[in-house]
Amino acid sequence: MKAKTNGIELYYEIHGPDGAPWLVFSHSLACSVRMWDEQIAAFRERYRVLAFDTRGHGQSAAPAGAYTLGQMADDLKGLLEHLDIRRGHFVGLSMGGMIGQTFALKYPGIFQSLTLADTTSRYPAEAAGAWAERIKTAQTHGMQPLVEPTLARWFTESFRKATPDTVARIAAQIADTPVAGYVGCCHAIPQINVTARLKEIDCPVLVIVGEQDPGTPVAMAREIHAGAPRSKLVILPNAAHLSNIEQPAGFDKAVAELLADAR
Repeated sequence: MKAKTNGIELYYEIHGPDGAPWLVFSHSLACSVRMWDEQIAAFRERYRVLAFDTRGHGQSAAPAGAYTLGQMADDLKGLLEHLDIRRGHFVGLSMGGMIGQTFALKYPGIFQSLTLADTTSRYPAEAAGAWAERIKTAQTHGMQPLVEPTLARWFTESFRKATPDTVARIAAQIADTPVAGYVGCCHAIPQINVTARLKEIDCPVLVIVGEQDPGTPVAMAREIHAGAPRSKLVILPNAAHLSNIEQPAGFDKAVAELLADAR
């Protein structure tokens, strides 16, 4: 389904029974709702699951120009209003976790819990060069040259070798990401800088990170955990950046425990 929100069309899916608590999933850069398929299957019986494609991704609109995390939080706010969702739980990974932090600070009181997976609350200044290089590559050569280096960051080598079909599905999502959407989000992501404000988030927070995540490593997760007073940190062994796909059982268990405690 699609909804007009904040001036663009967003694609979204709803799964699960009417009247169940809402559980919102927000994906990483260069992915789509499909990166959450295992979690949708795991939680749809007890929760009303909302998964959506961020602007510039999947079946959502991909306007040209630089995006901001505030803008993407506004997209989500508009979608929630369109669906008359006033309370719920949030799960975001990487860019999705940045959207979640930004949303929780801009619109406090809507989310009953936040799961922030493989994400950061700020980047060091020296990270700007890497994002600029990715923008240049996408604009010059398209998404294909970004596929293999992205997969190398997102999954451990052993997982890539053992599950080629799963990795191929994610590779296709990366390759299919509109250049305008990828570039727009690459402008937004390195701007995140909310570490000093994490203490304002007044709901339970679960911080999950793959032990071998090179993009948003354990140190960044520890910083979020230290700054968010009602947070718990879970480090998943044998996982890199897309920990929900590489270690779904551990990921889902941690989220389920948070949701049970946050009712």
